[in-house]
Amino acid sequence: MFARLVRWFKALFNRTMNRLEDPEMMLDQARRDMQEVLVANRERAVQAITQKNRLQGMYEEAKKKSEQLESQATMALRQGNRDLARQFIREKANNDTVMTQLQTSVAQAQQAVDAVKIAIKRQEEEVRKKTAEALAMKAQWKQAQIQNTISKALEGLTFENQLESFGAAAERIRDAQAEASARNEMFSNSVQGKIMEMEDQAIDYAAEEELKKLEERLGMGAPAPAVEASQQVSLGTGDAAAELPPVPTDAVPASEIDAELEALEKRVQGN
Repeated sequence: MFARLVRWFKALFNRTMNRLEDPEMMLDQARRDMQEVLVANRERAVQAITQKNRLQGMYEEAKKKSEQLESQATMALRQGNRDLARQFIREKANNDTVMTQLQTSVAQAQQAVDAVKIAIKRQEEEVRKKTAEALAMKAQWKQAQIQNTISKALEGLTFENQLESFGAAAERIRDAQAEASARNEMFSNSVQGKIMEMEDQAIDYAAEEELKKLEERLGMGAPAPAVEASQQVSLGTGDAAAELPPVPTDAVPASEIDAELEALEKRVQGN
């Protein structure tokens, strides 16, 4: 029991790991990580630009203060107050030192900001490139999954049973055709078959006579010789009686069937 439980936990762990190692999930996570890093770097760039702007503002204030101190020193000299003018000049010198330091800091901050902007631009391009690659890789992964599914389906695809069914059906059809041919042969040798054959001959004879008459009316052939009435046999009932070719009278019956056939012919001729 314990061994089965261990195997179950192992199978569950492997299944979970396979899901975690799914390429589509890995690509999505990598894309999210890149987006998060890009957002963090943009925030750092904003802070750097903010510091540069503060330094720039301090530099502008120091510059204005130096100009103001120089103006005050000039005014004191015009008023003949040399000591006050010296004090303004000394304060201006200290302010100029601070202004020089601020100018250097502003230049350095500007360089840092420019470098950060370039780095952010490159990173954005890299994120777009990797996003496109991730989409292409996900499409390839989907295609590979579909191909594997098709391959697995084709591995168990066989037509042996279907081919056997085709063979059995073909054998049944051949048997049915042979049976039908045998029945037709038996029917053609039977009395009913002979009667139908005689009827077909009578119909063909009547059609030939009508065709000859039509040719005579159209002047397309010589008049056909009259057929003796003693050689005509009518078969049928009612008005639609068909003429049969002459029946030989010198036939000697060889069996009861032939005798019955001869009697039938005589009754037909008598009618």
